[in-house]
Amino acid sequence: MSVAISPGTIDVRRVREDFPILDRSVRGGGRLVYLDSAATTQKPLAVLDAERDYYLTSNAAVHRGAHQLAEEATEAFEGARARIADFVGARADDVVFTRNATESLNLMAYAFSNATAKAAHGAPLPPGAERFILREGDEILVTEMEHHANLVPWQEVCSKTGAILRWIPLTPDGRLDLSSLSDLVTDRTRVVSFTQQSNLLGTINPVAPLAQAARAVGALVVLDACQSIPHMPTDVTALGVDAVAWSGHKMLGPTGIGCLWATPETLASMPPFITGGSMIETVTMEASTFAEPPKRFEAGVPMVAQAVGLAAACDYLDALGMGNVAGHEASLTAYALEGIADVPGVTIVGPADLVDRGSAISFTVDGVHPHDVGQVLDSSGIAVRVGHHCAWPGCRAMGVPATTRMSPYIYNDTDDIDDFIQALGRVRQVFGEA
Repeated sequence: MSVAISPGTIDVRRVREDFPILDRSVRGGGRLVYLDSAATTQKPLAVLDAERDYYLTSNAAVHRGAHQLAEEATEAFEGARARIADFVGARADDVVFTRNATESLNLMAYAFSNATAKAAHGAPLPPGAERFILREGDEILVTEMEHHANLVPWQEVCSKTGAILRWIPLTPDGRLDLSSLSDLVTDRTRVVSFTQQSNLLGTINPVAPLAQAARAVGALVVLDACQSIPHMPTDVTALGVDAVAWSGHKMLGPTGIGCLWATPETLASMPPFITGGSMIETVTMEASTFAEPPKRFEAGVPMVAQAVGLAAACDYLDALGMGNVAGHEASLTAYALEGIADVPGVTIVGPADLVDRGSAISFTVDGVHPHDVGQVLDSSGIAVRVGHHCAWPGCRAMGVPATTRMSPYIYNDTDDIDDFIQALGRVRQVFGEA
């Protein structure tokens, strides 16, 4: 293939030394080629060591304890919050820890259904919570390419409140059709929630015009950044949105931790999602009052070790340089797109060039079900994703029941892509379709 990887951006051979799992063999001794990073990334030793060191030296319940271990654990936890916030250009107090991005998005959605339910009964709400009260006929706008995590919660809000769900359709090449945006964003629009980068199509959406259209009618803007923060430099405060959700496990961090950033005004006016210990100010038998953000949204014992591990992942990515990460991925994506296009019977689902697209590449193979494609690739040690990728409406809009998806990251190189392309070329032969 003619596409060249830019030299000097990321030393993949050196990076791979930090990921022992990539040295293991699979399927009878074959080399593992991990191309499923859009689903979850592998974890470097620095992340594993950070979690282990916390458990070995400072494990304790945070915030409440009066002993040294509790103090150390609290410092580690809040220090991790500050480090992760810095990674995305935010203040520490504006970052809420959740279990994953799905919970972060649900936190935002429940702010609307909870505020609406409380208002109906005259229950007290935080100052400014009026913006979260929905009325019959109010509208919530999403896109047709959303991950279920940024679709189903809003469907539920609508079913509870009488709001109406609307969506921006897709073009045949997997981009948002913004031709009717002025008709979709109306004076009844209360929320505009969309993905910055599609996990199904790889499409990078234009945040600024969508946010500007929403703000023009006073709507709150929520951004799903699961597939963008791990792959490109991001300053959440410069995006012009009200809230941003992302997951740790997609950016070299542990599973079991996600983040929600929101503007101070947004967090201060939101009612809580989960209630219980650690998020309260006062409690009587009759009623309770809640702590200031971010504690208001972190009920129960938090994920301290995971936060420490995610902070280490931020250190690791910053050491590489997020600009270098983005450049490396763009080169690999171009190389892969060209290679896939040369394989007979294979069709890319989504943008076929690098214009406003990320590294997740979905495709179909003529006459072969995506699950069978994945099985053939797996027999050659190639780990990819198959199915509708929790984006079923997007698949339907693109006219496919499912796809196979490959997604490279910092520990992949052109050798990995070459092995993938060679295995892909054998798929139709295996099923007699060549």
